[in-house]
Amino acid sequence: MKQVEFLKPSDNRTVKNKISLLILTQYYPPEIGAPQNRLHELAVRMKAKGIDVEVLTAMPNYPKMEIEERYKNGQIKEEIIDGIQVYRSSIFVSKSKKIIPRLLNYFSFVWSSYWRGRKLKNYDYIMVESPPLFIGYSAMRLAKKKKAKLIFNVSDLWPESAEKMGIVTNKLMLNFAYNLEAKCYRESTLVTGQTMGIVDSIQNRFPKTKLHWLPNGVDLDFYDPEKIQANGFRERNGFANEDIVFFYGGIIGHAQGLQVVLHAAKSIENPRVKIILQGAGPELDGLLKLNKELGLTNVFFLPPVQKTEMPSILKEVDVALIPLRKLDIFQGAIPSKICEALSMKKALLLGVEGEAKHHFIDKANAGLFFEPENSEDLALKINEIATKPESIAEMGENARNYVREHFNRDIIAEDFLKVLKQ
Repeated sequence: MKQVEFLKPSDNRTVKNKISLLILTQYYPPEIGAPQNRLHELAVRMKAKGIDVEVLTAMPNYPKMEIEERYKNGQIKEEIIDGIQVYRSSIFVSKSKKIIPRLLNYFSFVWSSYWRGRKLKNYDYIMVESPPLFIGYSAMRLAKKKKAKLIFNVSDLWPESAEKMGIVTNKLMLNFAYNLEAKCYRESTLVTGQTMGIVDSIQNRFPKTKLHWLPNGVDLDFYDPEKIQANGFRERNGFANEDIVFFYGGIIGHAQGLQVVLHAAKSIENPRVKIILQGAGPELDGLLKLNKELGLTNVFFLPPVQKTEMPSILKEVDVALIPLRKLDIFQGAIPSKICEALSMKKALLLGVEGEAKHHFIDKANAGLFFEPENSEDLALKINEIATKPESIAEMGENARNYVREHFNRDIIAEDFLKVLKQ
């Protein structure tokens, strides 16, 4: 990802007859993560199709929860990333997991993004990414200020998921959040959902809302196994060519329920099986502690890497391991890392029920399914793959063919452009 500082004052004029779009999001590159990649990839494609796209976001801090060094003290407030004009506003960050610091993190950006955004030019559309849900406050006020149509993009049904995972239990706060959610939908010209499960849930609760399925996808050229060369990932980390490497790469958080992987690993006796958990997040310390308590020698923790390194890493692993907790809220979830791994012709070991299983196991035949949070079933499926390694290549071929047809970012952007032009 090429990044260039932008120091020239903003031009407040819009191009006549050209649709203008401001993406408002707390998370954006150079941060790494699913929403960051998804929004940036969409922005780049929309710009290539003639849309005047700009981004308003926070100073990069996630997932380490500290402002990246070159952005500290507001050193970079404007920049261009891959041709996209990016404006940044301040944000409070803290490594504390307590509720008050977390709320300060969210609301500091709500406040700063509004005051930063009101100084920008007018736009035809403002598209806001949720969660965090609270950014809806800034989005609604900016939409009125700029006389823009509001697009509310939902990548997670918050606060419903936070309530069902037990992250938020305070009834007063939950009622407040549900009311805000409803207001955001009412104020929006269009609500987009990352999965059909999200779209269906919103449609059932708010039948008058205009909805569009805006799924995650993959850049098939960037994740192309025929173009990517191995860079020694196995050798650097001590894995032999005959090892069967199961790989999880992403946020290590509450939703993933990665404890199931460690408990399953405890009962894996095949010395060729190696399991990698690569990433960072709020559950990392607990998993490291559990790993030590179980005395595991077949699970390896690696730090997160930039998006540019992921294709070469995926090139050298064998199976993509994707778990989520066993909650009804995840019936409609499709983790973004699935498409990237499948595009690299990786077999899938999936612990996600509902929509993801329907697409990638039942229809694509791209891997095996294990019951979420069931360590015995996961261990069984790992052993099954390890005893039939020849099946990995076949499932990998099925994988890329399926995402090429159904989860191509170019097609997704084209469909979204048609909705905007309507």
